[in-house]
Amino acid sequence: MDLQAMKIRTALSTLLFFSNMTASADTTEDRVATVTSIPGLVAFWDFVRREDQGEQRFLAHVPPGTVNSFPLDAGNYVRDFWGVGPEASYADFPLMGRGPFGEAIRICAEKDPDFRPFLEVPRSRLHGSPLDIKGAGKSVSVVVWAIRESGNHALAGIWHEGTDLKEKETSTIQKVARGQRQYALFAGLNKPGSACGHVSENGASSFLNRYALHKCNSLGIAREVPADSPPETLDASWHCFAMTFDDKADELTGWLDGEAGERWLENPKDDKLISFARNAWRQGHFRHEAGMQEGEDPDFPADQFYNPPEETPLSVERLDDHTERRSYRYTKVDVSTRDGLVSRELVALKLNPWWYPHGIYSPPDDGSGGPFTIGRVIHSSRSVGFTGWIGGVAVFDRALTAKEIQTLSAFGREPVAHPKPR
Repeated sequence: MDLQAMKIRTALSTLLFFSNMTASADTTEDRVATVTSIPGLVAFWDFVRREDQGEQRFLAHVPPGTVNSFPLDAGNYVRDFWGVGPEASYADFPLMGRGPFGEAIRICAEKDPDFRPFLEVPRSRLHGSPLDIKGAGKSVSVVVWAIRESGNHALAGIWHEGTDLKEKETSTIQKVARGQRQYALFAGLNKPGSACGHVSENGASSFLNRYALHKCNSLGIAREVPADSPPETLDASWHCFAMTFDDKADELTGWLDGEAGERWLENPKDDKLISFARNAWRQGHFRHEAGMQEGEDPDFPADQFYNPPEETPLSVERLDDHTERRSYRYTKVDVSTRDGLVSRELVALKLNPWWYPHGIYSPPDDGSGGPFTIGRVIHSSRSVGFTGWIGGVAVFDRALTAKEIQTLSAFGREPVAHPKPR
C-alpha cells in the first residue's frame, strides 16, 4: 500500500470512529462497535466472544482480515515455573453475567500460595503478531474496564517479570527465567488504585534497582469494592483504567475514567524505589561535568541515566539569596550557588506523565519473550496481586487521544444483563 493510500485509509478509519462517538452506545453491540472502530486496534476481549467449539475460549475482536484472534488459555504460572500447584481452568474465573460489554471475569483472592491463575496468550502464539508491540518507534495503549476489590498489581499486558530474583519464594523454583517485560497496565503499584502504565526497554531492571521502574500513575484512584457486593453496587463501581505510551512525545501516561491528571513525587531521594531514578538523574549530570564529582559513580551505565529535558524552565522561584527552584515539565530542581560553586538537587519528579525516551523491549525469539496475560503476570514473589472483576481488555498500537479515552471511559455504568452471543 503506497503512502497516499495509507493516509486515505487512516483518515477514513478516524472519520468512522468519530461518527460512532456521536451515536448512542446503549447496547453492548454499539459499545463493541465503538471500540473496534478506533484506529490502531490490535485486540479487544469483551469476554462474550468465544470459540464455537472445543474449549470455547475467549476470543478477541480484531481488525478485519486478521487471522489471529488471540484465544485465551487458563494457566497457573506457579505450576509452570515451580512445578507445584493445581492446573487452572476457566472454572477458576467466575462470570458476572453482565458488565460494560455484557460479561466480566473475576480474579479471585486465591488462598493457596501454589495457585496463581491467569488468562494468557502464550508467547508461541503471539510472537511477531500485532499484539507483540516492541522496538524503537512503537507506541501502545492498553485499556481495561475493571472493578477493583483489592491489590495494586497487573491487569493486562506482556510483563513477564522473571523468576530469577533471589527471594524466599524462589528457593524451590524449577525454572529460572530472566524478565521479559514489554508493556502492561497495573492497578497502581506504588500508588494503589491508580492507573499505572509500565514499559521496559530491556525486559529487566532500571537504574540499577532490581525492578523495572519506568511507570506512571494517574492522579485519580479507584476505590476498593468487595467483589461479592450486591449487583447494584457492582454496576456503579466500574472504572476505566488506561495507559498510553506516545513514542514521539516520549511520554507514558496513566488515565483513570478518562482523566490523566498531573502527579508529582516530592523529595524523590526519600522514596524507596524512585530514589534510584533520582540517582540516575544525578549520575547523568555528573558525567557531563569536568572531573570526578562528589557522589559520582564512574561505573554507572550511561544507558541507565535519567535526564528529562531541562533546557528552559517553565517557572523560576527564588527560595533564598543562594537558591532558586527551577520547574520543568518532568522535574523540579533546586539550583544553589555558593562561593562560585553550583549544586543541583532534584526535589520533585513527575509520575504522570512519565518521561520515557526508549523503545519497547524486543525479545529476539518466541523462546525468550513473555506471554500476554490478563489478571496476573509471572513474577518471583507470587503475591495474590489484583483481585476484582475485569469486564474488557483492549490493546492499540498507538497512543490514544484524550477524547478517545474519555469516550471509552463512559462505558460500564449501565451494563446489559443478558448479552447476545457474538
